[in-house]
Amino acid sequence: MSNFSNKPKLAPDEFYMSPEGFIVFTEKYHLKRGYCCKSGCKHCPYGYDKKTGKVKNN
Repeated sequence: MSNFSNKPKLAPDEFYMSPEGFIVFTEKYHLKRGYCCKSGCKHCPYGYDKKTGKVKNN
C-alpha cells in the first residue's frame, strides 16, 4: 500500500481540473517550482516552445 501523506499539497490557485479530468498547473505553480520542465505546459511562464525545443527570451 502506498503512502502519499509525505507529498506536498497543492494550493487551490496552483491548479485546476480540465473538463477531461486532467490536473492543469497554473503559472503560480510553475513559478513556485522555480524551473521549466520543458513539457510544453499550457501556463508556462518561462516561454518554452515545445515545437522548437527552446525558451523564448522575453
